[in-house]
Amino acid sequence: MRILLVGINYAPDLVGVAKYNTELCESLVAEGHEVRVITAPPYYPAWSIPAGSDFSYFRRSTIGGVGVVRTPIYVPKHPTGIKRLLHHFSFALTSLLPVAIEAYSWRPDIVLSVAPSLMSARFVSFVARRIGAKSWLHVQDLEIDAAFGLGLLRNRSLRKVMLRIEAAILRSFDRVSSICPQMVERLWDKNIDAQKTTEIRNWIDTDAIFPCSKETKYREALNIDRDDVVALYSGTMSTKQGLDLLIEAAALLQGNPRLHFILAGEGPYKAKLVEMASENPRVHFLGLQPNESFNQLLATADLHVLPQRPEAADLVLPSKLGAMFASARPVIAMAEQGTGLAVEVQSAGWVVPAGDVRLIADAILQMSEDPSLRERLGAEGRKRSIEHWDRRTIVRRWIDNMSSICGLPDRCEDSPGAVNERTATSLNKALPLP
Repeated sequence: MRILLVGINYAPDLVGVAKYNTELCESLVAEGHEVRVITAPPYYPAWSIPAGSDFSYFRRSTIGGVGVVRTPIYVPKHPTGIKRLLHHFSFALTSLLPVAIEAYSWRPDIVLSVAPSLMSARFVSFVARRIGAKSWLHVQDLEIDAAFGLGLLRNRSLRKVMLRIEAAILRSFDRVSSICPQMVERLWDKNIDAQKTTEIRNWIDTDAIFPCSKETKYREALNIDRDDVVALYSGTMSTKQGLDLLIEAAALLQGNPRLHFILAGEGPYKAKLVEMASENPRVHFLGLQPNESFNQLLATADLHVLPQRPEAADLVLPSKLGAMFASARPVIAMAEQGTGLAVEVQSAGWVVPAGDVRLIADAILQMSEDPSLRERLGAEGRKRSIEHWDRRTIVRRWIDNMSSICGLPDRCEDSPGAVNERTATSLNKALPLP
């Protein structure tokens, strides 16, 4: 198949949607498909285009066998609600011509739009229909619901207008997918035909992320002893994560000298978090870590923490959860019972109500004092990562669905022997090491 992906995030950005767009496209190329991408320059999660970036706008380069065309984009240094709208609008505007050129000259079989950003999606479905291609919208983030739910935008009249536009965009695609059942149900609530929807979650490479010793270079660099307990958050630092709640919980637990907190990543909220934790010597901040060190970073933890503001419930399923599970460390997540995050974490960690600092502090303290509990929950998480978050299985689902909507036979089914061999390999890495 020929597949054209239009999405605002792509490599060399390492986190968030960029990671999954890149890995999906390169996996499709590895399976023999032709893939091209229209995207923006790298800017996330620092919200800054790196100085001296080596790329030319509107010219195709090749990354991992994928043809990539980048378009200019407005990147606000401090992304408020209105500035985010302008940010997405700029990509929608500058991507119009490249999308049209690729569509009409290359004639892809599928044009895939990844949200965010919805603003560029309507033109994608329009062009696909004109050239006789199938259109597919993959919703990584219910961005309008999130913007108003988190208070980034507040005007009620604007919300009504944007929701009507969103519904029209969603209905214009041949297929609409999202990353967890609860987000798919949200699509149904927006009057999207259930027959057009499907769940395709994000993934983790369970061969690259696996259990190993917690005596890592990170503990050595931060002077954290083997017997100390580390609660780790790794990911984007913006408002919807609710990381201020974690800093407040760390302050409540400051009297426990063997308990440390590590927050690794970047984002527009990081400076404020550093300031909040400035008087707590056992709260450590790290930058965004390279892929080759990521498994070692996760292994540093005795437990993972996943705070979340209650307004973000079921607007996004944090993709970092799969990596947490794969590392065989338990997860303490903030979520309401019945939400997608709570369902995922059950039996592989603990769930506490979103927004309750005292409860998450108590949960961290109790789990830090029970190593056998951590080992049991972590082993369940590792098992779950193999069964539900494995990259090869999910990419296979992408290909099967793409073949189906294009009316093509599935040409590369995995043999049972191959599946069993891979499962055995992953399970060999499932036992946590001391």
